[in-house]
Amino acid sequence: MTCFPMSWYTTAMTRERRSLTPKALSDAVSSGKFEPLYYFYGTEDYRIVEAEKFVAHQFLPERQIPTNYRRMDGRRTKCVDILAELSAYPMLGERQVIAVSDIQSYNASEIDRILKILDPPDPNRIVVFSSPSARTPRKNSAAKNRLASAAVTVEFTKMTARETAGMISRKLAGHGLEIEPDALTLLTELVGGNRGAVETETGKLVDYVGQGRTVTAEDIRAVSAGFQVYSIFTLADEIINGDRRRVLRQVQTLIADGSSPTGILFFVGQHFLSLYLVRNDKPLPPNVRFLAGKFRQQASRFDNRQLEYFLTEIAACDAMMRRQSMKPRMALEALVLKLMESAG
Repeated sequence: MTCFPMSWYTTAMTRERRSLTPKALSDAVSSGKFEPLYYFYGTEDYRIVEAEKFVAHQFLPERQIPTNYRRMDGRRTKCVDILAELSAYPMLGERQVIAVSDIQSYNASEIDRILKILDPPDPNRIVVFSSPSARTPRKNSAAKNRLASAAVTVEFTKMTARETAGMISRKLAGHGLEIEPDALTLLTELVGGNRGAVETETGKLVDYVGQGRTVTAEDIRAVSAGFQVYSIFTLADEIINGDRRRVLRQVQTLIADGSSPTGILFFVGQHFLSLYLVRNDKPLPPNVRFLAGKFRQQASRFDNRQLEYFLTEIAACDAMMRRQSMKPRMALEALVLKLMESAG
C-alpha cells in the first residue's frame, strides 16, 4: 500500500519533522509503505546509493525501471530543468521515481520552488533527494531545514568496528567459511566501516578460499590488496609516507573507481583531523575509534603546528572546489603534493 500524507508540503513547516533509521526505511519499503519525498544524507555514500535503488526497485514494476527511474545531478542540472522534470506527471497511471543527487547545490529559494511544485504529492511518484558525504549541509543551514521539514530524512552512517566485524562474519558464514580472529581484525580495519567494501572483499574471499575453509590473515593480504590500494585512509597513509608517484596513482585509481575528488578530500581531511584529535588526547568519532592505535603512531611524527597546517590546507582546497576556481581533480592533486612536501 502506498501511504502519502495529505497536505504534505503546505503543512510541512508546522508538522513534526520525520526521520527514519536505515533499517526502519528498509522495513517500511519492504512492506509497501512509501513516502512521496525522501532526503538521504550521511557519511556512507554507498548506502545512500543502494537505498535509493532499493526504493526504486520496490516501488516500480521491473519493466518500468529503465524508463521510469530517473536520476539527476543537482550540481550539473539547472533548477528550471529540475522543475520541468518534476512538473511532468507520469502518464497513464504509471509509477515514477526521480532521484536528485547534490540537492544542497540549490539555494534556499530554489529548494522552496522545487518543494512547492511537488504539492500535492502524486501517489504514483516518489522523489528522492540526496547529498553526498562531502557536501552534506550543516545541521542548521537553510537548505537542511527546508529539506528536513518537507521530506522524510534518513541518515546513513558508517558501521562501527563491531558492526563491521559482525557483517563480515555473517557474509562469510553464509558461504560456509569461518575467519580467524586476527584476520577478522585486519579486514575490519581495511574496510573502515564501508558496507560496499565489505560486500566486495567478502565476495573476493569466497572465490579465493573456497567453501569449508577458514580465512586467514594471509588470505586477506593476498586478496584484499586491491582494496587496500584504493582505500582513502590508505591514501592518507601514503601521503604521510611521501611516495609521490604512488600517491598520484592512487588518486587516479580512486577517481576511476567512482570516488569523487570532493569525497576523497573529505576522508583525507577526516584522517588528518583524527591525527590531531589523538595527538591532543581528544575522543575520536565512533566510526574510526578502532583505528586509534594506527592514528596514534602516525600522529607521533607531527606536532600541533604541522597538523594545523595540514587541516588549513585541506580546508582551503575544499573552499577552492566549492568556488570552482580550479577543477576538483587538479585541486586535489595539488593538495596531496603540498601535504607530502610538508610531511617529508
